[in-house]
Amino acid sequence: MLRSKVLNVSQAVDANAPSRPSRDLPRDPRAAAYARLRAFARARRRYGRLFLSVPLLLVVIADVRLRGDRLLALSGKHVASYLGAMIESAALWGLLLFAASSRRGGYRWLSALLFVVLATLSLGGQLYFHRQYATYLNLDATLFGTSLSASLFGQLRADGEHFLRAVLPPLVLAVALVWLARRIVPQRRTPWVRAARLAAPAAVVAAFLLPCSYRAVQASTPDVIYFHAIGGLLKELVGVQTTAQVRPGLRTPPALPAVTPEAGPRRNVLFILTESVRADATCSAPSTEGGAARGACPGTPRIDAATPGRLPLTQMRSNASTTAIGLSVLWSGLQPIATREELHSAPLIFDYAHAAGFDSAYWTSHHMMFANSRLYVQDLPVSHQCGATELDPLADIDLGADDRLLSAHVRAELPSLREPFVAVAHFGNTHVPYLVDPEDAPFQPALESKAPDDNEAYRNYYRNAVYRQDAAIAELIRFVRSLPAGERTVIVFTSDHGEAFREHGQLGHTGSILEEEIRVPGWIDAPPGTLTAEEEGALRAARDEPVFHTDVAPTLLDLMGLWEEPALARYRAAMVGHSLLRPSPGPAALALTNCTGIWGCAFKNWGMMRGTMKLESRAWDTTWHCYDVLADPGERHDLGPAACGDLPRLADAIYGGPAGSVDVPVHLRAGAAGPRRD
Repeated sequence: MLRSKVLNVSQAVDANAPSRPSRDLPRDPRAAAYARLRAFARARRRYGRLFLSVPLLLVVIADVRLRGDRLLALSGKHVASYLGAMIESAALWGLLLFAASSRRGGYRWLSALLFVVLATLSLGGQLYFHRQYATYLNLDATLFGTSLSASLFGQLRADGEHFLRAVLPPLVLAVALVWLARRIVPQRRTPWVRAARLAAPAAVVAAFLLPCSYRAVQASTPDVIYFHAIGGLLKELVGVQTTAQVRPGLRTPPALPAVTPEAGPRRNVLFILTESVRADATCSAPSTEGGAARGACPGTPRIDAATPGRLPLTQMRSNASTTAIGLSVLWSGLQPIATREELHSAPLIFDYAHAAGFDSAYWTSHHMMFANSRLYVQDLPVSHQCGATELDPLADIDLGADDRLLSAHVRAELPSLREPFVAVAHFGNTHVPYLVDPEDAPFQPALESKAPDDNEAYRNYYRNAVYRQDAAIAELIRFVRSLPAGERTVIVFTSDHGEAFREHGQLGHTGSILEEEIRVPGWIDAPPGTLTAEEEGALRAARDEPVFHTDVAPTLLDLMGLWEEPALARYRAAMVGHSLLRPSPGPAALALTNCTGIWGCAFKNWGMMRGTMKLESRAWDTTWHCYDVLADPGERHDLGPAACGDLPRLADAIYGGPAGSVDVPVHLRAGAAGPRRD
């Protein structure tokens, strides 16, 4: 009974209720759109601010794609460091994007501009840099490079297309993120929202100032490493720190005409160049020379054994004690006092080899970030080239990659060179802080301490680095000699400069042009038949004569059969050195300096040398000092300027007087002329 009453009431209600639209009838489109908007609004309120984490997600994805294997290898403090960098990155991009997503006001456009510009430069710049060096741009790179404008515009001029390809995707993504944020991120007028917007500039400033892991391990996100690097550069520009100096830049060599080597012995050239090895740390002459017992070359015994017939140059000197200057002199034949324009526009040995149809290569364990090196060598006309980060992505900026890796790399690629070839193998582990094998370090006691009381132990530490490098170079030499091409390959060896151990108060190099910093080993190892009797006789005559790095390029050109090529006469005229394969024309007055148009020295030093007489001065001196380096190899007895003949007059004309007496040396001024051969 009760149930039937309930049913009757229900039916009555249904009868009086308005009829529902049939599912087959079209719904009101305005109502559907309104429903979607309400759903979107609810989702935006709940999840919209999660969109602010998208920039961090993109940064991490990009980092994983570039170096995922290295990130997986992080552990302990490096994981914590990376997590800290992620927090910094999330705060920076999240706050900037939140401020840019505002619906009104001019502040949102400033925030949007900052977001787009910083994202494009930091991510795009790091993508490009990693492709070049297999590592990220960091503080060391900005401080060891040239000025910001020179580095940036020089690189754009050299490789602008690839740079634009690297920055374009981040630019497009950054603009898209701002556009989406203004539609997705909720904006409520609360004190917290206003505070977040105002915090965005503070986050930008903090990004430039906060420390991070940026050297070998680089346990930070790429954007954080970039902002730390630029922050260091900004400190440099405003004078908070002042280490920026003149550095090498992009070369603009002339197009050389095709030339044909003169008739003579068929020969290849392998130029082995090492770093910071002073003459007394190795031996230029074979230990068995003159009937001496083997073992008289404790510093480099394996090179000694691998080249028993080498022709020594016992009085070889660099014209500077700086690598960048040394390379420009060795490869161009110009003096260090040539102008920056001349040093950057002169042909190098690679250019000459290319013009003559030689195959060529430049392999180095040096870090191409150091001193802006890549700009100087990136356009060499070579078929093979590598730097430290191609050998080891974690290579130290000072030490470079392990020389054993370089030796193995050269051994792998050298057989593929087409004969005749000119190749340079440039080793670097004897640079500070020196790479030593603790299990094979014969010079003891040895300490890393640079304290004055530990000077001799520190010198032993350096000698152990030379000893370790000896094995890598000797292995390469033995390999070359085992090849069929080895019978036709002349090996030339020297070091870019020496190393001081407080002989005159200074430690390391670039501080002076005294003997400990510029006297270096030198020798040429030529298989039978690769030199004429006259060439071998000239080399033997030069054994104990003063020769310089300005003589190396002429000698290499002579080995290529190009020294007398008429088409190269104008370039040969700019070289003051002479080929060591020919009789010496007599001593020249040569400039020695670490302050040049290609390198700005921190401690001013300069001088001149003719034969065994050296004129020298440093920033804290007011007079020239003269030494006879043959009679006084330790340079302990200053003979006075008059003992150096006309060298003081010539030096005054170049440098404007002894060190410290002028602000800008004459040789750094436009149009300055260098000394000529007498």
